[in-house]
Amino acid sequence: PGRSEVEYQDKKSDAIDVAFPAADEAKLAAAFGLPELSKPAAIVIWTTTPWTIPANQALNVHPEFTYALVDTGERLLLLAEELVASCLERYELQGEVIATTKGEALDLIEFRHPFYDRLSPVYLADYVESEVGSTGIVHSAPAYGVDDFVTCRAHGMTFEEIKSPVQGNGVYVDDLPYFGGQMIWKANPQIVEKLREVGALLAHKVITHSYMHCWRHKTPVIYRATAQWFVGMDIKGSHGRTLRERALEGIEATHFTPAWGKARLHSMIANRPDWCISRQRNWGVPIPFFLHKATGELHPRTLELMEEAAKRVEVEGIDAWFRLDPAELLGDEAADYDKVTDTLDVWFDSGTTHRHVLRGSHPHGHEDGPRADLYLEGSDQHRGWFHSSLLTGSAIDGHPPYRQLLTHGFTVDSQGRKQSKSLGNVVAPQEVMDRLGADILRLWVSSTDYSGEMAVSDEILKRTADVYRRIRNTARFLLSNLSGFEPSRDQVAFDDMLALDQWWWIAPHSSRRGSRWPMRSTASSTSTSRCIPSAPASSVASTWT
Repeated sequence: PGRSEVEYQDKKSDAIDVAFPAADEAKLAAAFGLPELSKPAAIVIWTTTPWTIPANQALNVHPEFTYALVDTGERLLLLAEELVASCLERYELQGEVIATTKGEALDLIEFRHPFYDRLSPVYLADYVESEVGSTGIVHSAPAYGVDDFVTCRAHGMTFEEIKSPVQGNGVYVDDLPYFGGQMIWKANPQIVEKLREVGALLAHKVITHSYMHCWRHKTPVIYRATAQWFVGMDIKGSHGRTLRERALEGIEATHFTPAWGKARLHSMIANRPDWCISRQRNWGVPIPFFLHKATGELHPRTLELMEEAAKRVEVEGIDAWFRLDPAELLGDEAADYDKVTDTLDVWFDSGTTHRHVLRGSHPHGHEDGPRADLYLEGSDQHRGWFHSSLLTGSAIDGHPPYRQLLTHGFTVDSQGRKQSKSLGNVVAPQEVMDRLGADILRLWVSSTDYSGEMAVSDEILKRTADVYRRIRNTARFLLSNLSGFEPSRDQVAFDDMLALDQWWWIAPHSSRRGSRWPMRSTASSTSTSRCIPSAPASSVASTWT
């Protein structure tokens, strides 16, 4: 899933410390300024994902950290110096630091994989941390971590060299030694036991920590390096600017309500990576591409083929693409091409609604690309609809598809908790209207500051109903006093009124003028709060009765 489709929840995981034996002891000794090593040595990593150990291809140290070589009796252990004490306590070992060196001295020194016959070199990386509980060394599986992937690629590792034994269904490939055909989560205990068997396991503990979960299915997810389609954020187009630059310029030209939305969206665009727009799912809008089997290049008639695919989908539905025999469009060339079965990110779907909604309902006035007066949604859409619409509009038309963004908060209960069926705090609008009437709901909406979280509960609605009754009773009292009133005969000139009557004449007009601008803009809660105090029933009653 994309980043917008991931949420974090607590998960129990196996936390393990694993020793990787030194493959070049002479080079390791030299890095620590020693003539030779007196006994076998190993570098120690800590991880909460044992299932990635079969895919390990490198080890990462921080170039500026100080690392220690610790004599524990049977072997030497390489650890971050500041973590030696906590690590030895975790391993239930006694040890003595015999030498230290900076991380940069360890660059490219090779160690052996714990149970596979291959080497894992040390690569320098600034993202390595030295928090308590770790070792100051990171195990790198480039197929299953973004930082791992980037670092290994930067050191010349090709896509073909990256080991990716986990399939799309979370199961190891059948020919993986020891663990082939097993689900990764179920294989974790067996990997731990294998490490124990070969003498590489120094510590094992089950911990509870925050971990990635699918926002829809609430199940744990993993990173997995696969071929995907991206929208490049920093590739210059024919106009000489990148998509990131055009989007940031568009933000400056957009009016935000509340104003803080501008800084939030600006930060997201400025710091986001390239946009991955492809998904591997059985449903969704297809990406109608054909790739050459030998070169991986798109078919030279891709635009024409996309138009043909779109026509078929329009008539037969989305399944038309997945049922399509490539020979129907490519003829004899079909044998040389693979049909792409990926689907589009749903945020790409929503982000392009301006192309058909605006042009469909308002075909005129969008000569330079569709642009709505206002996009209105919740604050989560700075990373969703607002975000994807900005990117597609900037890429296609050179500007956002909107002139103004209005962000509202979410409805919460009186304690600020998100409404949830399990908590029993959901307030359904239809039930409110059935019980109290639509005007009560309208008054609550218009008098609530939507720029933040909007609290609603039975008690809050009861107070709103009381305000509504005061307004209604005030109006009824004033109207009853107008019975038989004839302006041409009974109206008193303003200058002849008592001072109190003059005030009651001025107050509603002043309130009306003060509320007119907010109502016409986006400050409806301000407007309502100005109107309600202007003529409370209690004041009217106490003045004239």
